[in-house]
Amino acid sequence: MRALVQRVSRAAVSVDGELKGAIGQGVVVLVGVTHGDTAEQAEWLAHKVAGLRIFEDTKGKMNASLLDVGGAALVISQFTLYADARKGRRPGFTEAALPEVAEPLVARFAEVLRESCVAVETGVFGAHMLVEIHNDGPVTLMLER
Repeated sequence: MRALVQRVSRAAVSVDGELKGAIGQGVVVLVGVTHGDTAEQAEWLAHKVAGLRIFEDTKGKMNASLLDVGGAALVISQFTLYADARKGRRPGFTEAALPEVAEPLVARFAEVLRESCVAVETGVFGAHMLVEIHNDGPVTLMLER
């Protein structure tokens, strides 16, 4: 399971012109699921994201977590995190889990973030989404479990 975490000043997601979720300060988390991933991995990643010290403290150092700053998370399913573009020009997606496997794991990831007292907004699984990201820093990290 992979999570691309971007610290943001604000972010939003819409589908067919309809706003589905928006946050202020926090993180956008693009979540990819591969074969064999489990709920345990989703839970581990959610706890990792909630506790990641990527926000500035009062001294301007990255010592504060999402929980410390009261930030929110916009969680977006992103099967393309498992794209393989080593050969040719069109990426292959055989490493991405099937939707019936991926959807409940992405939902579990979001649920555990909520259980950790993080305000969570989500996209729409499988939909063509327009994601507006105002990357702060920029700070972008790839996590894998």
